[in-house]
Amino acid sequence: MTPTEPLVGHFAGQAAVRPPLPVKLVVAGGFGVGKTTAVGSISEIEPLTTEAAITEVAAGVDDLSHTPRKTTTTVAMDFGCITIDPTLKLYLFGTPGQERFGFMWDDIVEGAVGGLVIVDTRRLDDCYAAVDYFEHKRIPFAVAVNAFDGQVEHGLDEVRWALDVSEGVPVLVFDARERGSVRDALLVVLEQALARSQG
Repeated sequence: MTPTEPLVGHFAGQAAVRPPLPVKLVVAGGFGVGKTTAVGSISEIEPLTTEAAITEVAAGVDDLSHTPRKTTTTVAMDFGCITIDPTLKLYLFGTPGQERFGFMWDDIVEGAVGGLVIVDTRRLDDCYAAVDYFEHKRIPFAVAVNAFDGQVEHGLDEVRWALDVSEGVPVLVFDARERGSVRDALLVVLEQALARSQG
């Protein structure tokens, strides 16, 4: 087979199809903003999670006032994947939200082309670390405001101002529980990564 021949029909009459391009994206944000939910909503496989029960000690450290029903937390990472089309497959890595697990971030983010920073507008302070991380590492990212109970506390312009992100960083509203909404948010990140790669 010459390099110019199509990769079709060379294996016992069956079409040889190139596997989809693997692309790594990171889903980040503060404690309890919906990272695990987002990965689980869209993953085509049973997502890998490293959830641990919130102990009395952790409850004394982590603010549960806006997530009173939360009983577990990610202590290492979440993992899932989704095939966007025959040419592209996204591998999603969710970071732990608490700052005390920040030492894992460099390993989790290694090789990622972009990130989705999930925000709860009731506690914007929790996502500053994630925004700063992606800006410092110069990794393309988008900010996704999770619509808890179908609403957000502040408008997107206010969120952009509060986070002090440039106009080049997309800020959008999404619902971490809805597969289509998560997909659309991830596609925005992909567009950011493509634009960065093209200079």
